[in-house]
Amino acid sequence: MHPLVSEAMKKAAIAWIALADQPLYAVWCLWVDEALYVVSGPGEQPAPGLAQASSAAVTARGDHGGRIVTWWAQVERLRPDMEAWEAVVPQLAGKRLNSTGAEQLADRWGRECVVSRLVPTDDELAQLPDGSLAAPPPPSPAVQATRKPFRLHRVKKRP
Repeated sequence: MHPLVSEAMKKAAIAWIALADQPLYAVWCLWVDEALYVVSGPGEQPAPGLAQASSAAVTARGDHGGRIVTWWAQVERLRPDMEAWEAVVPQLAGKRLNSTGAEQLADRWGRECVVSRLVPTDDELAQLPDGSLAAPPPPSPAVQATRKPFRLHRVKKRP
């Protein structure tokens, strides 16, 4: 694994996930034992397509808010009968904001939610693009042309 991935993800509270041709979306996550863990499902964060995916691109941001690194991951589903469940899920539950109890949360996740494990596939990082990846705002019926403000008198331009 590339050392930049490990260092960036140790400090990450959120990451951006990209699956195939879908747009990026942010998820809260936990980096444990050189893998990224994400919980999704009812009552938790949405992660469209992650439960069925076999691979994903993960992007981490830095303290300044910009992208540090994008890396490729193999996606695996963590199940309650696996050894890793007992080691990782209590840590995930502790990191979950506004949780009522780690034990109840872990039980609910086992019944209703999906805990995904994203493991870096190799030492190769995704190439950062030269330009901006900012997406244009989606069309909305709420958008209206604004009128110029009404003035009772002429405003002199400053020289």
